[in-house]
Amino acid sequence: MKKIIALAIALVMLFALAACAGTGTPASQADTKEIILITDLGTIDDRSFNQGSWEGVVKYAQEFGKSYEYIQPAEQGDDTYLNAIDLAVTMGAEVIVTPGFLFEPAIFVAQDTYPDVSFILIDGVPNNGDWDNFQSHTANNTVGVLYAEEQAGFLAGYGVVKAGYTELGFMGGMAVPAVVRFGHGYIQGAELAAKEMGLADGAITLNYYYTGVFWPLPEINTMASAWYNEGIEVIFSAGGAISDSIFPAAEQAGKFVIGVDVDQSNLSSAVITSAMKGLTQSVYDKLKDFFNGTFPGGQTIIYDAANLGVGLPMSTSKLGDFGQAEYDAIFARLVSGDVKVSDDIEISPDAIPTAKVVVNNLG
Repeated sequence: MKKIIALAIALVMLFALAACAGTGTPASQADTKEIILITDLGTIDDRSFNQGSWEGVVKYAQEFGKSYEYIQPAEQGDDTYLNAIDLAVTMGAEVIVTPGFLFEPAIFVAQDTYPDVSFILIDGVPNNGDWDNFQSHTANNTVGVLYAEEQAGFLAGYGVVKAGYTELGFMGGMAVPAVVRFGHGYIQGAELAAKEMGLADGAITLNYYYTGVFWPLPEINTMASAWYNEGIEVIFSAGGAISDSIFPAAEQAGKFVIGVDVDQSNLSSAVITSAMKGLTQSVYDKLKDFFNGTFPGGQTIIYDAANLGVGLPMSTSKLGDFGQAEYDAIFARLVSGDVKVSDDIEISPDAIPTAKVVVNNLG
């Protein structure tokens, strides 16, 4: 089998302990709110996952005259999230939105504790979090929303190679399923584009790395700068606020970054495109279902290319010759199933077909 990508995998992950700053915003439990969002490791203006979800709440609530609020826990943990849910219920929440897989165990408990409250779990499915005695259950008052991140990553990888870039990087946050799918799709998109263009073996180089965190660190900036200095042209930043460490490195080097989750072109001149998930629209849709009496409780809904749940923001694209027509063509192939992107998170990046691995000792 032809091997096109030389995949350089960093074997060391950065680990850090940190807690979300801030406290719950609501000033009064007597101030009833119909819709409440609880943030995970971030804020409602994190320019990524929490913000995209919050914008869906705001969009629906303002359009239909619903009261709304958010709670920002001071730290991470199942007990902390359950306490935040308790607070939301005392504030009169009819529906609670929780963005992020970290809420899975808390919703697993809360959905039965509060059967008269509905839950929209973004990017997760309720489970007990016990991998030795795993249990998963989505109650009738809960809906799980997942995204085909592998398709979003695929479009990004395909687009940058079609635009002429051959030295690529991927920096993911924690190696959780959503981030892994972004990375695996990125590789597959770059592979297909290289094949279609008739590029030779080893024509595409891809450095692949998980930082282990979703927040900026000096070490991430240092590594990104090193990658750019070594020739990497574009880094896919798939880890929330780690982009705050990657953007300045790209700007200083005159290189580029692929944003994640939402269109991040307004955050840095280095953003060439963004692998987007339909966060705002999916939250809006599920809130509309709830208040219309058509809430799909007990189900897991997947947003992918077929229902416009993933994509690239072509209106702000800097992908040169990879324009709207070329994007529409590959997107249509995803929708039709002519192009299939693997979502298998169990495989290692070096096991993806046609990927040639060159291991760099980065510590």
